[in-house]
Amino acid sequence: MKYTPEINYNADHKIWSGKDEPPYFSTDLSIGEITFHEMQRHPKLTAQISDTENTVLTREELFLNSKRVASYLRNLKLQQSDIVGIIARNTTHIFAVAYGCFFNGMAFHSLNINYEQETIEKLFDTTKPKIIFCDGDEYEKVKAATHKLNVKIVTMRNHKEGSISIEEVLTTPVGENFQPVRLEQGNNQTLAILCSSGTTAATPKAVTIPNSSILAQIFPFASISDVVYTQSTLDWWTGFLTTISTGIRSVLRIISDKTFDPIDILRLVKKYKVTCMGQVPAHMAQIVNCPEFEGDCLDSVLYFFAGGDACSIEVQQSIRRRLSPKCHFIFGYTFTELGGPGLSNFYFDQKPNSVGRLMDGSKLKILNEQGESVGPNEVGEVCLYTGRYWAGYYGNPEETRKMRDNNLWYHSGDLGYVDEDGFLFIVDRINNMLKYKNMKYYPQDIEKVITQMPEVSEACVFGILNPLHGDEAAAAVVKKLGAQLEPQDVIDFVAKHLKAKYLQLNGGVFIVDDLKRSANAKTNRRATKDYCLNMPKKN
Repeated sequence: MKYTPEINYNADHKIWSGKDEPPYFSTDLSIGEITFHEMQRHPKLTAQISDTENTVLTREELFLNSKRVASYLRNLKLQQSDIVGIIARNTTHIFAVAYGCFFNGMAFHSLNINYEQETIEKLFDTTKPKIIFCDGDEYEKVKAATHKLNVKIVTMRNHKEGSISIEEVLTTPVGENFQPVRLEQGNNQTLAILCSSGTTAATPKAVTIPNSSILAQIFPFASISDVVYTQSTLDWWTGFLTTISTGIRSVLRIISDKTFDPIDILRLVKKYKVTCMGQVPAHMAQIVNCPEFEGDCLDSVLYFFAGGDACSIEVQQSIRRRLSPKCHFIFGYTFTELGGPGLSNFYFDQKPNSVGRLMDGSKLKILNEQGESVGPNEVGEVCLYTGRYWAGYYGNPEETRKMRDNNLWYHSGDLGYVDEDGFLFIVDRINNMLKYKNMKYYPQDIEKVITQMPEVSEACVFGILNPLHGDEAAAAVVKKLGAQLEPQDVIDFVAKHLKAKYLQLNGGVFIVDDLKRSANAKTNRRATKDYCLNMPKKN
């Protein structure tokens, strides 16, 4: 099956529109109700294989575990308005937690395992979960971050003293008449809360995802004959959507709790004959540069989804050449706030490096610096409209208003243009956000640490693009008068105070006399970066 988005262009208003299609499922049903019904189909089919934990679950077993988790949460007298926290890898029982939340109409707030304690504390202090499911590896960090909250902590693996093990949760009896709940607020009720770094804050924001948004985006790509793999965990959009799709579409899902390893990914694809897979550009670049990337390593793949960041045309073409001629190589564009796919490119061979055309039911416009809509091949900010309900950032109405204007248009913060055929091309980021190994971060995260050094007067952090990893943080540092400071001193200081790998100064340190500045005396980050990269090298 090949799905081809159709679009229309209104030259008077300079707006592109996708066609309107009815939802695949009834809008009277919640994601929990749909999942509950669909998981009872094909009960003896294998639902999930964990390559690292050597576990196999049938759809019947996964369905029962999901009801057990839901029953456990009900026994705690939790309400639909209560939040469930998740900060975990793709282990055997984490998806039963997600489905259990869906059955109960309770939103989960999922965080990345690599977040530092301070970030976890700020995020969970916003949503105040009543119970958190995490790996034992992160138990102490999560416990310390939530010490002000009255919260139970369930560990998914490597159980620690003081935690509740997931095995204990899965002993919960399920009532004979167990049924998914009806949503108290209808399908605009929040289904999940994911994290996204916005354009102004260093701490990621809590993005609400309503049931209605997901219902409008489900279409029948996969079937019971498909085998799906994605590296993404539940805090990433692709991991979240894959969890919903695999629950509903009766596909076999392959999971692994390992950190990304290109050799291991290729092994998994070949071993399990994966037919649908999704990868971010940084991972694609590492796969392409892997010695094992040859022969029939991707022969089984029928759908290869890519997106989430800029990707060089060379990497895309290398992947495309290794795929079967019958495989659909699909590059896409979205952001978490949109609540679903935004655009998809089903025509890579004709439109390489485009993120594609609008999906059904959406609109797009390009705004210039004056806030005016512009036509084809003119660069400006990419803005999207879905018409669907969005509750905004949890507990953050100010940032919500910045993201979505009074006319319900989302402002992406990305520069791009639409060609004469309606294909969007992303040019650059307007904001300063950087990504390293698909982890979002901001220069200020590192600058505020560097400037704590007594020898430092000022610091400016910027990203240096590494095709394998993304934006490697580098710093231009101005010493205080008379201070002795070497680049390695700054690198070591940051490593001591920031433990996350994506916050290290992997791009190096440049000691400079002064930073480059704009006319208003503010630091010009781009000019400073250009100056550092063109500095003469010392012998």
